[in-house]
Amino acid sequence: MLQLHEMADSGNCYKVRLLLNLLDRPYERKPVDILKGESRTSEFLALNPNGRVPLLVLDDGRTLPESNAILWYLADGSPWLPTDAFERAQVLQWMFFEQYSHEPFIATNRFWIHIQGSADANAEKIAANHPRGLAALGVMETHLAGREWFVGSACSIADIALYAYTHVAHQGGFDLAPFAALRGWLERVAAQPRHIPITA
Repeated sequence: MLQLHEMADSGNCYKVRLLLNLLDRPYERKPVDILKGESRTSEFLALNPNGRVPLLVLDDGRTLPESNAILWYLADGSPWLPTDAFERAQVLQWMFFEQYSHEPFIATNRFWIHIQGSADANAEKIAANHPRGLAALGVMETHLAGREWFVGSACSIADIALYAYTHVAHQGGFDLAPFAALRGWLERVAAQPRHIPITA
């Protein structure tokens, strides 16, 4: 059975857990508390030398880190990844956007404020990240105007990758009220069969 090494409140871990549930794939959860240094133990580093979660361990013992690489692996051959070559490239485009233009600002602020509880100690960095996070949300809002999904005509792993931290962006101090198209998209993702909340 697949094993998912994860920290439950992490958006990067949640996106993998969400896809596994959408695919109805059985898996075993292996909790890793990064706040207690559990991703830096010799046992965990033997599985992932980068010392990060999520980490997927396959049935044959092979390991796959990095949330979006895991999404791609799991979605291949399923309706969650398009077969058209251009649309597949667009999925990658948005997954790269998520990791480089979205997650570093929205997820990082959420980590400091909601998970670590260190908002005061990181107030200057949180303030610096805020306009960059809003810019990423603005790009998403513009793209979603007049369309339901990020790529093509169906929900894909591009949507899942972006949904994970966007739907909890308020926990990082980001107000989604001005982003009507974005909020509608969040509702559509949450309405997918077998959707689970991050708290599940």
